[in-house]
Amino acid sequence: MGTSGQGQSNYDLSFKILLIGDSSVGKSSLLVTFISNVLDDLAPTIGVDFKIKLLTVGGKRLKLTIWDTAGQERFRTLTSSYYRGAQGIILVYDVTRRATFTNLSDVWAKELKLYSNNQDCIKILVGNKVDRESERVVSREEGMALAEELGCLFLECSAKTRENVEQCFEEVALKIMEVPRLLEEGSTVIKRNILKQTQEHQAPPSGGCCS
Repeated sequence: MGTSGQGQSNYDLSFKILLIGDSSVGKSSLLVTFISNVLDDLAPTIGVDFKIKLLTVGGKRLKLTIWDTAGQERFRTLTSSYYRGAQGIILVYDVTRRATFTNLSDVWAKELKLYSNNQDCIKILVGNKVDRESERVVSREEGMALAEELGCLFLECSAKTRENVEQCFEEVALKIMEVPRLLEEGSTVIKRNILKQTQEHQAPPSGGCCS
């Protein structure tokens, strides 16, 4: 179980995670449910939004900066730059809307390949809205097959009932920590922050003598 907090320096590693997929598949709902445990009606994301979650996974204190991207095509050029530097990418579809599933391979996997500069990034395919089982049109087996084809982890979840929501983000974090280069990237962010803070503390007071 993850825990959240407000401090910005009491963590061991810092990772960037990106949510992608068609509009209205529930990307924002998954994020808000994970961050706050509360789910209200959400308006579609305009461009990009992000939230920070502090949690402990695998004995490490993590800072996850999770970017939520708009699914509408008119925002694609705006959101493309956010792929860079992401250690984890969550591809989301709606199990009750087949088009959102086929677009993962037709649109989103291609964009990921085009814009992501991190070959080692961890990818997970997430089928959302399993609470609406009677409306399901994409089977679990189809989801698993596509995940295997795309080289992704796979999970089905429900932002509404919270089923597998925490597991989704924590599984990505755990897998990131298993990749040495991604782990080093997460550590480097911390080292840079510490160095910056040290330099700020050591800076001479304004009005001091100059050499």
